[in-house]
Parts: sequence; structure tokens; C-alpha cells
Amino acid sequence: MATNMDDIDFCTLGMFIIDEIEFPPPKPPEKDILGGAGSYSALGARIFSPAPKSKSVGWIVDCGSDFPLELREFIAQWETGVVIRETPDRLTTRGWNGYGEHEHRAFKYMTPKLRLDHQALVDTPLLWSKSFHLICSPLRCIDLVENILALRKKASKSAPNASPLFIWEPVPDLCVPEEYENCLKALKCVDIVSPNNGELGGFFGKDTMNKDHVKYRLIESLCNRWLESGIGADGGGGIVVRCGKDGCLMTRREMCSWMPAYHQSAEKVVDPTGGGNGFLGGLAVGLVRGGEMPGVHNLSQAVVWGSIAASFAIEQVGMSVLKKSGDGETWNGVKVQDRLAEFKQLLDRYVQP
Repeated sequence: MATNMDDIDFCTLGMFIIDEIEFPPPKPPEKDILGGAGSYSALGARIFSPAPKSKSVGWIVDCGSDFPLELREFIAQWETGVVIRETPDRLTTRGWNGYGEHEHRAFKYMTPKLRLDHQALVDTPLLWSKSFHLICSPLRCIDLVENILALRKKASKSAPNASPLFIWEPVPDLCVPEEYENCLKALKCVDIVSPNNGELGGFFGKDTMNKDHVKYRLIESLCNRWLESGIGADGGGGIVVRCGKDGCLMTRREMCSWMPAYHQSAEKVVDPTGGGNGFLGGLAVGLVRGGEMPGVHNLSQAVVWGSIAASFAIEQVGMSVLKKSGDGETWNGVKVQDRLAEFKQLLDRYVQP
């Protein structure tokens, strides 16, 4: 684990979950799969953090009495700044995922969930992260930001530190018109908000999908309404709307641009679960390291990193495969920098929708 205040570039408060995935017959189920928003966002950040920079990726894993040894070994292979918490008096949070026709997916918890909050950061290096990934409701977002900042202020009276970047991923269930006013308040507390197109539309009571593609102009219009209300304390924050195969929209003051998805063929996408979380892990470290100084001004580079991270996350069931050798790391047999260079060539040919 990293130990110094400056060691952590990224911290997620997303949960760790062990997944069981049930597919339509005759495909057999998969069990003891590393999952949860926290795991996938950590993956996205880790993909752009080869060792020893891997120690800068912070996340929290609660290990219940049933925690498999193989998963401990898998997590250790990443060499991250993970905080392992032993909870032998309870079972590990487990989820069941059922897949059906037309990409239908059902989910339910099989054991009681253990949600993370700011208290999980106390007395850990993660409190000093340069960026935080929050996946929650609007009101909980406000509460987490305020409490994280209060904890940092209390702990650093003798050594004031720079404010971290907050990246908010709204939870789908509360992306509804009744939460719109709370949403506007939450936007003032964060640097980047990143819903998918359905979640964005949910706050406005709008359907953002046509038959085959998203409604590009409608998404731009809804984002403008958020920008007019103001994102971040100074109104200089940004929005990244994740739109699956249609790529994503990134926008902030005086900037509005679409970016394609890396995978242009559905055949390459094995399981989209965790793709959005992985995107935000890559995006967060891009905001921190994508320029000379951390900040929202690195948004364009950060979205590229997020897109690459998501591309690895969705190529298989569960986590991407890391292999290490004398000439560096590969994920799913590919060097990250090679894929990055290939994606930049795609961007040179890309025509805005």
C-alpha cells in the first residue's frame, strides 16, 4: 500500500462485489468473478498505471469469511494501493447477474452489501487522493464531497493540500425528474459528472435513444442546461456522457465534442458490464496525469484514456488479463500504448455526428 500523502492519484468509493454470472443455456455460469463498480474503476485506472505507478491506484476491498484465496492472489498481482479490510464476522458482498435475450440483464444481491463512505478513508493514504470516483445519488454525492473535504482539512492543519478532483457517476435508480433539483446542487460540488445517455435523459424525463443510435442533438441540449446551471464551485467543470457504441460527448465551457468508441465492431464486445466504471477510472487518472498539472483542462486527453480503459474492460467476462514481462505489461495481450496510438489514428479520421 502507498503511504505518503502524494502517493495516491485515484481513489474510488465504488463497492467491491464478487459476481456470479448466469447466461442463457447451454453456456455454463461463471462464479467467483471479481466485480463491482469499485473493482472496474480501479481496473480502468490501473491499466494506465504500470508498476510502480500502480501503487497510486486506491480502492477498498472488504473480505468476508468466504473470500476466495484465488481472488486475493488476483488482486495482489495488480500491485495497487488497495486497502484490504478483513470482516470475518460477515460474508463478502456477492451479486447475481442474469443475462437473457436482447442484452437484458437482471441483478440482485445474494448477501448483504457493505456500502463505502468517507469514514472508510480515515487513517488511510486514500484520504489524500488527487481524484475521487463517486457512484451515488445526488444528495449522497454532496454529503461525500463535504465530508471528504472536512476530513482532509481536519487532518492537514499544519500542511494545507490542494483540493482533489471529484468525478461523479450518478446511480441509475435516482436519475429521475424528482431528483433534478438535488442533481443541480450536486453538480456544484464536483469537477466532472458522467452519466450514460439513459441516466442523463432520466433526470429530464427524456428518451435519448433512436432505433439505432443516441439522439445526439438532444444530448447536447440537455448538457447545455446543466452547464448553464453550473458545474463545480466556479462553473468550470465538465460533463462526459457515455453512449456505448456511439462513443461519448465531452463538454464544458466553450467546448463540445463527440469521441467515438474504440471498438467499432460489436463482435469485440463480450460483456459490457463494468465498461462505464472502467472508463471513469481511466478518465480520472487522465485528469490527474494528462497534462503538466492536474485539472479539468486535461479533459480531452482524459476522455481518450477513459475510452481505452473501457475497451479493455468489455472484451471478456470479468477482469482484463494482466501479463508482465521484461518489456512491460500487456492487458488482454495488448500494450496499452499501442492501443492508444491506434485509437489516435481513428480520431484523425473521425467525423463529428
